[in-house]
Amino acid sequence: MAELVFFAVPTESDKTLLVWELSSGPTAEDLHHSLFTVFSQFGLLYSVRVFPNAAVARPGFYAIIKFYSARDAHRAQKACHGKHLFQNSPVKVRLGTRHKAVQHQALALNSSQCQELANYYFGFNGWSKRIIKLQDLSDLEERENEDTAVPLQKQSLKFFCALEVVLPFFECRSPGVGMAEEPLEKLEEGPLSFLMKRKTTQKLAIQKAVSDAFQKLVIVVLESGKIAVEYRPCEEITDARTEEELQDLIQISYFSWKQDGQGEEECLSDLSFEEDEFKQPELD
Repeated sequence: MAELVFFAVPTESDKTLLVWELSSGPTAEDLHHSLFTVFSQFGLLYSVRVFPNAAVARPGFYAIIKFYSARDAHRAQKACHGKHLFQNSPVKVRLGTRHKAVQHQALALNSSQCQELANYYFGFNGWSKRIIKLQDLSDLEERENEDTAVPLQKQSLKFFCALEVVLPFFECRSPGVGMAEEPLEKLEEGPLSFLMKRKTTQKLAIQKAVSDAFQKLVIVVLESGKIAVEYRPCEEITDARTEEELQDLIQISYFSWKQDGQGEEECLSDLSFEEDEFKQPELD
C-alpha cells in the first residue's frame, strides 16, 4: 500500500512516538541529540521534544518524536521499544493514541523544512526553483509638499514573488506565490539599514513562494520504496496569504503529472490528536 507524504506539519497520531523511561543522568540537550541520532536512522524527523517527568514521578525525562512518514514511525517503534539504545536501562516507545477526533486545516511547512523534505526524498539534485517574477510593491514616494508627506514610520517595504519548483525526473512543475512586508519604523533609518531590510524582505517573499509551491505537491511512497509525485493545486493549506489575493499580479499555468497505471490515492485523514492528550505513563 502506498503512503502519501505531504509538505505540511505532521499531526497524525501514527506519525508520532512517545518515548519514556529516559534516564535522569544526561541533560535534556544531550538526550535530544541522542534521540535524534537514533530515530533519524528510520526516516526524516520533523521534531524531537524532550520534557522532564512530572513532579510526582521519579526523576527522568520523556520525549515526543514526530516523523513525516507513518511507515517510518512504525518501524522505529518496533525496533526501539524495550531496547537500551543509548542508556543502561531499556526505554519504552509507543505510537501516539488519539483520544478525540479533531478536524483542522493542515499547517504549511516553512521554506527550509520544505527543502529538507524535498532533499530527503528527491535528492539535492532532484529539484530546483525558478523565479518568474520578483516585484517591488513598496510605496515609498514622498509628496512634494513636506507637510503632506507620508511619515516614514507608516511606510513599509513590500515584495511579491512568483516562482515554480521543478522536478525534472517526474516531469512536474509546481507554481508558488508569496508576498512579504517589512515596516520602516525609524526616521533615522540609514541607507545601509534600508538595503538590508530590502534584501531581507525579498528573501522572505521568495521563501513564502517556495513554501506555497511545495504545498501543491504530494510525495507518493510505494511499497517497493520507489517515489512518485502527485500535483494537487487545490490542497487546502493554512498560510498567511491565499493565491486569490495575488492573482491580479501574475498568472501562471499549472502543470500536472501522475504515474502511469496508478490511481489517485486517498488523502490521509486530517483527524489527529493534540500533544497535550498524551498522558505520562504510569511508572512501574
